[in-house]
Amino acid sequence: MMGRQPADQTPLFYAFNLDDYVPATHLLRGIDQFLDLSELQEHQVPHYSHTGRSSINSALSIRMLIVGATA
Repeated sequence: MMGRQPADQTPLFYAFNLDDYVPATHLLRGIDQFLDLSELQEHQVPHYSHTGRSSINSALSIRMLIVGATA
């Protein structure tokens, strides 16, 4: 259906600041402080497929592995 929808769509969206929910002492903040993963994805780009669903962020995957190994 084209045009303006009569129903309010505000409940479909939300906004929050992640810093308000992740404590300053959380393990992920320490990982980011001491481990620079900013160039990791750049090195892996040639290995990504150009079709289909986009890959999981490699830096996120490594952070999850570190948290899982230390938990």
